[in-house]
Amino acid sequence: MNLKFARTEIEQKPKKAELAKIENTLAKEDGVILYFDRDNSHKDLLELQGYFEEKGKSFYMSEVKYGLADNEYMYQVHIVN
Repeated sequence: MNLKFARTEIEQKPKKAELAKIENTLAKEDGVILYFDRDNSHKDLLELQGYFEEKGKSFYMSEVKYGLADNEYMYQVHIVN
């Protein structure tokens, strides 16, 4: 699973998301909202969903458009304990 967080600047490359850091954040809080880059494959995001659902977490994913072009979107993920 090779996931990338959403870009904060258009010209910037997306930063790599580490599963261990996501789990640590989730251990400290009841839930997290994460934004992933459009460069992620849908298959990888479904693997992430399966991983957290196996651990008994609720997982919600949606596509968020931030512009009018077809490629101006990101994935919003909610993971809840």
